[in-house]
Amino acid sequence: MARAPLPIRDGLGPTRVRMPDSSPFATVLEYLVDRFPHNAVRLREKVELREVVDAAGVPLSAESPLVPRKDIYLYRDPPIEPVVPFAIEILHRDDDLLVIDKPHFLATIPRGAYIARSALVLLRREFDLPELSPAHRLDRLTAGVLIFTVRPEVRRAYQELFAQRVVTKIYDAVARYDPDLELPRTVRSRMVKERDARRAEEVPGEPNAETYMELAANNRTHGMYTLYPKTGRTHQLRLHMSSLGVPILGDNFYPELYDVAGDDYSAPLQLVARSVSFVDPFTERKRLFESTRRLHLPG
Repeated sequence: MARAPLPIRDGLGPTRVRMPDSSPFATVLEYLVDRFPHNAVRLREKVELREVVDAAGVPLSAESPLVPRKDIYLYRDPPIEPVVPFAIEILHRDDDLLVIDKPHFLATIPRGAYIARSALVLLRREFDLPELSPAHRLDRLTAGVLIFTVRPEVRRAYQELFAQRVVTKIYDAVARYDPDLELPRTVRSRMVKERDARRAEEVPGEPNAETYMELAANNRTHGMYTLYPKTGRTHQLRLHMSSLGVPILGDNFYPELYDVAGDDYSAPLQLVARSVSFVDPFTERKRLFESTRRLHLPG
């Protein structure tokens, strides 16, 4: 994807909007107002303030013609968002990496109802690091070790460690204890998640998700499970635990989906990314980052 012609502003990058193949509208502004009618007034203001630009960074006017399949860029206005009442703990910071202990309920990147209140935007603002980028991601409901790259020059090297599956990730999870469940074991399945779907699904076919699981402790009612994901599919650990009949405590997606109020923090998902380790692509030394968060068996 081409680099955006507008810089990061207040921790947020610009939004890209691609013009349609064909349109009854003669100008870009007419198309935008029709597509986003609730933001019509602000869109006109943004054009007047020269904040809507083309791919070359040239500001558009109210008369700028609509060119099919051309990209335009503008800054979106962040919505009013819930404030996640948990602090971000910094585990490590150097010229290349910023590593945090992400709390439950905090989104990794801007998405949906969490834009300015995502970890990425909060950290960009707090440390004045406009080029900060996640090397990998954690679900909003999952806590633990999360790594960001500080400089664009090193971003690809660290992201490729995760893409090439040479990073060791260890998770802790609390779920129901089943004495008949044979552990340790490796769970393999084919997982798919449609773009607009809230949940992932296991379907027939060649496996694309793999998790090694151990039982670390139990009190005869609940168990503490240690999970070693080899792949990083969306909701992989949650779905694999649920498929074994021991869904993670606090999971409102698996096995059944139910809604939880956005400001209800009373039952966090009992899943923590305990540690992340890898051989640094620049120093060739092993690096290990560990969460300070600990889960406990109920009762």
